[in-house]
Amino acid sequence: MERIDLSGNKEVNEAPFVASVGFFDGVHIGHRHLIKQVKEEAKRLGLPSAIVTFPVHPRKVLQKNYQPALLCGYEEKLEQLATTQIDYVISLPFTPELSRLSARSFMEEVLKEKIGVHTLFVGYDHRFGHNREEGFAAYQSYGEELGIQVIQAAEYQVEGENVSSTKIRLLLKKGEIQRANSLLSYHYTLSGKIVEGYRVGRTIGFPTANMRSWERFKVVPELGVYAVLVHIRDIIYKGMLYIGTRPTLHDDPEISVEVNILDFSGDLYNQSLTVEFIDFIRADRKFDSMDELVAQIHKDKSQVQERLKNEK
Repeated sequence: MERIDLSGNKEVNEAPFVASVGFFDGVHIGHRHLIKQVKEEAKRLGLPSAIVTFPVHPRKVLQKNYQPALLCGYEEKLEQLATTQIDYVISLPFTPELSRLSARSFMEEVLKEKIGVHTLFVGYDHRFGHNREEGFAAYQSYGEELGIQVIQAAEYQVEGENVSSTKIRLLLKKGEIQRANSLLSYHYTLSGKIVEGYRVGRTIGFPTANMRSWERFKVVPELGVYAVLVHIRDIIYKGMLYIGTRPTLHDDPEISVEVNILDFSGDLYNQSLTVEFIDFIRADRKFDSMDELVAQIHKDKSQVQERLKNEK
């Protein structure tokens, strides 16, 4: 997969593309179904396939105080797009000027003249252009005028429901990790830097690494305990992750994300790690005493070990 950055006034000099445009947050199985259609048509026409996407959420550009709930940061999105074997990913900065273009102007000035789109696949529920005012029939009509073939992509459903980034965010917020992972087609992850914590875990036999996520807008799943895989310096460990406000200790106002890495010892401060969410173990709750909390953590560890015994 090749990357093309259209920041500034750059134009694309490669051959005409079969392409689709969107934010593609999470690059889930619905997106992959669309990309498969793009690739198949590109192969049929003998043209390269491309995804045109935005490095920053469009609404964030238009509303500075907006805090998007993201399934992946931009670099992670590019990594996931690479797994689809798409030929090109074209990074198109979203600007206030771009937002004011009508659908026709966007198709003419950006897709045709700047990028060179030959065939455009439009997601079954996707709209673009100023205020997203028009729909597929209009895009198809403009395409006929401009010499762009416009095709409506077939929708993708699981258990009778359309797959969407919004649905996956809701599943994560409810702790339904396995369902979310199945719709993503990969394990949901959080990546971050290890920072100084309260050091309480080591006093009760469960030292933890406190994470601060690199992507400040990324969705943090439901509060509770999770079975995870932990990536540290290209080595994968099994781990027990806690997300919560530590209510038994002093109920922090901020959510803490900390992981107990099984069969690991050493200092990780200021280093980076990534956790893959495998399964939800239990919800966060307040215990009547530290002894009760410690007893529960031992039970949690046993459940985590059982859940991860076949994971690598």
